[in-house]
Amino acid sequence: MSQGYIIKNALIFNEGKRFRGSLKTKGSFIEKIFEGDIPPDVSLRNYEVIDGSGKWLFPGFIDDQVHFREPGLTHKGDLYTEPKAAVAGGITSYMEMPNTNPSATTQALLADKYLIASEKSLANYSFYIGGNNTNLDQLLKTDPKTVCGVKLFLGSSTGNLLVDSCESVNNIFREVKAIIALHCEDDPSIAANKARIQGQYGSNIPLSMHPVIRDAEACYKSSSKAVELAEKYGTRIHVLHISTARETELFRNDIPLREKKITSEACVHHLWFTDKDYERLGAAIKWNPAIKSEADRDAVRDAIRNGRIDVLATDHAPHTIAEKKNPYDSCPSGGPLVQHALQALLEMCFEGVFTPELVVEKYAHRVADLFQIDRRGYLREGYFADLVLVNPAHEENVTEDSLLYKCGWSPFTGQKFRSSVEKTFVNGHLVYNEGIFDESRMGMRMTFNR
Repeated sequence: MSQGYIIKNALIFNEGKRFRGSLKTKGSFIEKIFEGDIPPDVSLRNYEVIDGSGKWLFPGFIDDQVHFREPGLTHKGDLYTEPKAAVAGGITSYMEMPNTNPSATTQALLADKYLIASEKSLANYSFYIGGNNTNLDQLLKTDPKTVCGVKLFLGSSTGNLLVDSCESVNNIFREVKAIIALHCEDDPSIAANKARIQGQYGSNIPLSMHPVIRDAEACYKSSSKAVELAEKYGTRIHVLHISTARETELFRNDIPLREKKITSEACVHHLWFTDKDYERLGAAIKWNPAIKSEADRDAVRDAIRNGRIDVLATDHAPHTIAEKKNPYDSCPSGGPLVQHALQALLEMCFEGVFTPELVVEKYAHRVADLFQIDRRGYLREGYFADLVLVNPAHEENVTEDSLLYKCGWSPFTGQKFRSSVEKTFVNGHLVYNEGIFDESRMGMRMTFNR
């Protein structure tokens, strides 16, 4: 019986370095990492050997913002289909948002989601508890060692998750010690913009007006206020999906991550698409915050490179094709991304925008550091064996029949990527192997060293 795996002769990317080497797993953990050749005295007996020649070996990627839709919205996605798509894309761990139905705003509802994931999720998982105007008592009961954080919507949301009471926001910022992840858009600004656009177009608002309605000022007004409040109360906040050039100036790059109390995230769609793509893709790229100008995209890219933005994510948020065909007012925002996010980021590496080392830093190492995740995000001996083996020279065309999302569509349909994910290991288990899944083991609940 195999004790584990040996991946040999791969190009390993880890902690800012790349080197040819091999990695040995045992059970759920990384047992040994070899730089160069495996020493001749190392026994390969009872290990399954995988030839990694010509392949790239990464730590499993960690997505700190996904919407997997269970419970209550499972016609769009669920805690089986979307984690399955994630591991096919090299994402081994995720943190899922509370705007399900019912919204996860109590400890009991949060526990329900963990139970569902333990039975269905192929990837490792954690879930945010959602804040609203009336549930501060529930937020304060959250265990920081077993729950990734609190999520607040300081802009338009669904259900009862919009926190629009100044008193409630101040109380949460003052009293909650957990990481508070924030969606920042200013609703009054958006409403005023929409009224102006409706005066021009009536009920036939084109999708190209989405970044005009949800404009850069609406984002900056909300995020800057959040930063101001965090500085006032010493709150630990994490501002999600930065989409504008001006917002990047709110964040520091002159201190180590461990000293930051105000951090930020950028998402793949804001790094790939621009407002020019609305004409071609329409509702498929309607997200909140909106995809904006090329100048905004390039500034966000630059903020990743210079350290003002700390981590990468997807904001994976599937809707059905039928829902996406609705007119602007009733067309929901969001789309599926986890299956191809890594390939898109590597494509940007091939184009010279980023390097693979930077992608690993921002989509694995720094996520683990920011949330203080226990033994994940790095290739280190004694850490969980969350691993991704990528073929950097195997082209993959994104077709509808290759999609694993329950919603059955992707904004990347028709895209040709120069790389492909070949194998994904979750806790030492080879769950994805060249299109074949081994679903005999589920992922684990993440824990945090806080």
